[in-house]
Amino acid sequence: MNQAIEVKNLRKAYGEVKAVDGLSFEVAQGEILGLLGPNGAGKTTTVECLLGLRRPDSGTIRLLGVENGSDTQSIRARMGVQLQSTGLLPQLTVREQVQLFGGLYPNALSSKAALSLVGLEEKARTPTKALSGGQQQRLAVALALVNKADLFFLDEPTTGLDPQARQSLWAVISDLRSEGKSVLLTTHYMEEASFLCDRVAIIDHGQIIEHGAPQTLIHKHFRESALEFSAVDAIEQEQLARLPGVTQALFENGHSTLYTTDVPRTMSAMYDLATAGTLAFDDLVVRQATLEDVFLKLTGRRIRS
Repeated sequence: MNQAIEVKNLRKAYGEVKAVDGLSFEVAQGEILGLLGPNGAGKTTTVECLLGLRRPDSGTIRLLGVENGSDTQSIRARMGVQLQSTGLLPQLTVREQVQLFGGLYPNALSSKAALSLVGLEEKARTPTKALSGGQQQRLAVALALVNKADLFFLDEPTTGLDPQARQSLWAVISDLRSEGKSVLLTTHYMEEASFLCDRVAIIDHGQIIEHGAPQTLIHKHFRESALEFSAVDAIEQEQLARLPGVTQALFENGHSTLYTTDVPRTMSAMYDLATAGTLAFDDLVVRQATLEDVFLKLTGRRIRS
């Protein structure tokens, strides 16, 4: 299978801090790969190195079959890029902004088509400065999509969007894959990664600590169900970790999660403790394990920590 992105032993340090520490991964043609990691894990630095915005200390990068640093102009003409911060021109209307970006590429969508993809047709004549934060985010995505590219870099594209706008954008990104396009996606939303990504790479401290298809990772790391409820104190934590069926107990930021192979026995034991007055809990939820659980198990923290 042709590779749209090939990264081998990528490293980037800032003094003593190893922002990217030997990353290697590939993105195939027609594939969506998600980079997942807490803030400071190295995701953005990795993307910036791939785009030539930062010079890596070592390692090799090949985009669309071309090694980084050679034939840069032709490769950029085949890429669409949305970064966390996009330099929008406040005085231009939304249509003018898209037309300006579209004019930079030899093969671009019309401004109408690009705005339709992100649901901003009615804002075409609105000055960019008058848009809400979520509308500006959608405009930034439109500027990436205006190029009929082969490879897209989307860095947290749905941050700040309402649920309806987020799901509409998911459909657009899925369509890119069906058209044979490749996407490197960073996201803080585990549901988004599970829905969109063929594979995910979990990054922590500049290294990939796990990778694979979302469902494959869930089945690899969890056979248990999860019980979630409000946090307890240290003594109760020890009691909970020893309850029947519990294989792992995690306690973080006012939130408790027990992973159990036997939900009825675990819950019965919890209610016995509650009846005896030694345990108090609220908002109990029983669910299957998710990609969020895999992330928490591997990194010890939730993705937004």
